[in-house]
Amino acid sequence: MAVRPGLGRRLISGSLVSWLVMSTIMAPTQVQASESLGESPQEKIEVSPEVKAFLKRKQEREAELASLSQDIDVSTDRQAAIAREIRALDRDRETLNAKIIGTSDTIKGLETELTDTERRLKSLGENEDAVRLSLISRRDILAEVLAALQRIGKRPPPALAVRPSDALSAVRSAILLNAVMPELKVETEALAADLEELNRLRAVIAEEKNRLRGDAMRLAEEKSRLELLLSAKRQEHQKSVRVLEDEKKRAAELAAQAGSLQELIASLEAEIESAREAARKSKQAALEAKRKASRKFDPFSDPGRLAPAIAFQEAKGQLPQPVVGTMLKDFGQEDEFGGLTEGQSIATRPGSNVTSPADGWVVYSGPFRSFGQLLILNTGDGYHVLLAGLDRIDAELGQFVLTGEPVGVMGATQWASASTFGLGSTQPILYVEFRKDGRAIDPTPWWARTEEEKARG
Repeated sequence: MAVRPGLGRRLISGSLVSWLVMSTIMAPTQVQASESLGESPQEKIEVSPEVKAFLKRKQEREAELASLSQDIDVSTDRQAAIAREIRALDRDRETLNAKIIGTSDTIKGLETELTDTERRLKSLGENEDAVRLSLISRRDILAEVLAALQRIGKRPPPALAVRPSDALSAVRSAILLNAVMPELKVETEALAADLEELNRLRAVIAEEKNRLRGDAMRLAEEKSRLELLLSAKRQEHQKSVRVLEDEKKRAAELAAQAGSLQELIASLEAEIESAREAARKSKQAALEAKRKASRKFDPFSDPGRLAPAIAFQEAKGQLPQPVVGTMLKDFGQEDEFGGLTEGQSIATRPGSNVTSPADGWVVYSGPFRSFGQLLILNTGDGYHVLLAGLDRIDAELGQFVLTGEPVGVMGATQWASASTFGLGSTQPILYVEFRKDGRAIDPTPWWARTEEEKARG
């Protein structure tokens, strides 16, 4: 019997080979060999349905992966414990801000870990499918190997020492075994290695899923804590609700009339008291920051500050990105309409928290044309930071927000807009734009480098 050459010939430990050989010798039929791989005899000859089954399995795995880290609710007891923790806080501005920013940093870290774990699980799942397909594609080889081993087990070569008269038969058997056994050994080792790899992948996948569930639960708890902290901070806000509502309505009217972001910013700072006050404070803060320029200190260390500690221009290379995500389109790249992008588009996890990338005053908070929910910060000295595509904004008009302070939440899917058109992603996308005196500028020089970027040099 001729045995076909193997496709994936790898060496493994002798004990595993022995186990596979012994277990397969005991198998009485070829059908049982197919069943040892979890396949039926009919599936053995129908390749196309198997490929379809694997595609379906891939879709199911992706759906399972998405559900593992979503829709996780914090238990009532845990929510009550977090609420007691918040009530016990000294609710002055500095303490609340420090707690809010610290919780937001924790959330960003957990979101990064979840994204990394999901990426690993996806890769492991693809590897598992590849091993399974490899085994299925070589079931005919496995059947021949098992059949040969069964024959050898049932009709072993004669023992020359016991039956000297069978010398010729023994020689013939030895010649046959010398011809067949090397190829049988190679095929057996390759198949056993695939089975070992399949078991290893299953164990690693189970471990990664447990890690994902744990991190998702921690993330849900931290988000619950953040919601309560933001609620406590809103209660401390002294501004009249009626005045704020009036300003919101007037800002919405101006947004409907404005033809561009530049027009919107100009009209806001001319007609909205909160925006005018923000512009005035930002100029005053910029002058104060310039006087302190020679001092060496951490500009973001004081959570009780009421104005930027340094001028926005001096914050280059120090600002954290507002979300954890993947850059889809950078500043100055060609867009779908033949022009150049004026900002950066970042794909995020569903429901990701968005934090303020810089100290600044909120001059607009609400929907604007195709940008979806838009937040505009006056960061001083003619600079503005724009964040678009949010599902919910938590910052109010006229509010001074700190670097790293949460200002909103992303939705579950992409917000279709001109800034995200043609990016080929179903994830929610945050659009970030920096402006100086009304003109869009590249945000890249302002972002702090991550540890990964530092390692790359």
